[in-house]
Amino acid sequence: MTEVRKGQAPAVLSRDVFHERFMQSFMDPAFKAEQEALSRVEQIAWEAYQEGRKAPLTRKAGPGYADPDYELSVEWLAAKEQIDKAQAAWANPATPSRVLLICGSARNDGTCPGEISKTWRMVQWAEETLQQAQLATDVLDLSLLTSSYHLNIHPCKGCVSTAMPLCHWPCSCYPNHAQGQTSDWMNEIYERWTAAHAVIIVTPVYWYQSPSPLKLMIDRLVCADGGNPDPTTTHGKKPQEAKALELKGWDYPQHLAGRVYGLVVHGDVAGIEGSRRGLSDWLDWMGLIDAGSQARLDRYIGYYKPYATSHEALDADLAFQQEVHNVAQAVAVAVAELRSGALSQPDKGFARPRPK
Repeated sequence: MTEVRKGQAPAVLSRDVFHERFMQSFMDPAFKAEQEALSRVEQIAWEAYQEGRKAPLTRKAGPGYADPDYELSVEWLAAKEQIDKAQAAWANPATPSRVLLICGSARNDGTCPGEISKTWRMVQWAEETLQQAQLATDVLDLSLLTSSYHLNIHPCKGCVSTAMPLCHWPCSCYPNHAQGQTSDWMNEIYERWTAAHAVIIVTPVYWYQSPSPLKLMIDRLVCADGGNPDPTTTHGKKPQEAKALELKGWDYPQHLAGRVYGLVVHGDVAGIEGSRRGLSDWLDWMGLIDAGSQARLDRYIGYYKPYATSHEALDADLAFQQEVHNVAQAVAVAVAELRSGALSQPDKGFARPRPK
């Protein structure tokens, strides 16, 4: 039997440290009038933390699950229901073609920068082209993580590295009410990816890499590639059961395969090719289909010019603007061909000898 390794978990917080962390959300002097009420709420939160009440509201999984009597989080069940509905709509030939446009920049004019991102402008150009092609569009602006109240994409906990079946589809790691890890955006994002017939990611490069909001989303999408749609098979997060299940033979289901994708990666001095290549490889790995060479774009804007004039540099680069429109146009054509059965996929149906 495969050993489950132990010994890294942090110590439980002391009551004093818990109090310090809890009160950090209530530094505004206006909260002082409710100090007694906050103390009562803090005590409840402390008890939930000590008892590990990750999912305080549960119900039996019911028919269709390996263990129908296992208690599942009602929040997870609701997310799974929405994803199943989105998948059914995606597979219905009568459903209008839908493109998810993702703005990967962390900048917008509702937070510290006080100015929109160039990425946002590119998303708008792509949306205009898609709408002219009569495709439905859904804009996912990841910069909302920096400018919206209590909106989070919590980090991936790496369950898949213990055993693939421990990584549930959709992710069951959050919300974790015992740890205060709530207001997680990903259940909505899973549904929006599932409903899309195509995805276009538009992103800048931050220090040779994807911006942190985009990378958070990417990591949490690991459950879409091989994730377990039935948490009752592992009875929640039981690593020994998950290891045994994977070693019996796991099929690594690709829950988002068969969607078209396009990419726009931009920067100012370095990193665009590596970032674009990494994103392309990731999307290819998940079973998405690129819309052609002109749908995978990386370009510099205002190369080694001042940041202060970067929007003006974008204004002047008419060729780049057209290239962004071309990405969207290529995706529109590819979606129409894919849904009509005309898009050639030479490797469709090939068995993967290394499916991990």
